[in-house]
Order: sequence, then structure tokens, then C-alpha cells
Amino acid sequence: MDDQFEACRVIPVLEIITGKWKPIILRHLIKGDIKRFSELRSLIPEITQRMLTLHLRELEEQHIIQRVVYPQVPPKVEYSITEHGRTLEPVLEVMNEWGNKHLLFMQGIERVSE
Repeated sequence: MDDQFEACRVIPVLEIITGKWKPIILRHLIKGDIKRFSELRSLIPEITQRMLTLHLRELEEQHIIQRVVYPQVPPKVEYSITEHGRTLEPVLEVMNEWGNKHLLFMQGIERVSE
């Protein structure tokens, strides 16, 4: 197990999806359709423009999302999930389920079966 853990590729995954807002951005793009910057901003009102821009750039660099700029005035930019990015959906679902169970566990409502 130790040798397998040494070669574990969890760290690169966490680097891609870690951040308060990245899972939320990904959820909107996976469950929704193509979104413009302003749509994402209104779907996540607590996020700052700077942080949304930063996270979108990072996700684009990792080929998780695609950014399309239309040459018009005013500029139109759309974001969508890539096929590669779509493969994160089951990972995010499992993490969400575990997070819900962990919150219940911490509240003493549910105990992990041994």
C-alpha cells in the first residue's frame, strides 16, 4: 500500500479542483450549459470578479474548461466544460457525498460503520 500511495496522483487532482469556488464553478458548467462570465458571476454572487477570473484561467490551463472569445463589441466570452473536464463529475459527486456524511458525523447524527 505504501508503494501505491507514493505513486498516488491525488495531489495533481487536488491542485486542479481545490479552492472554495472551483467545485461550484465546475458544478454549474457540468450541470448547465455554456455560460458567459456574467452568468457565472450571478450564479455565484459571493465570488469576486478577480477570483472568478483567476479560477477560470486555472481551469482553462488544465483543459478542464474551454473559453471561447467572440470578436465583437462588446466582447463576448463563453465558458463550457471540456470532455476531459466532464470526467471530473463522478469525482466531485463522491466528494460531495463524503462531505455531507462528514458533516453529519461531526454533528453526531451519523456514525461511520466499522
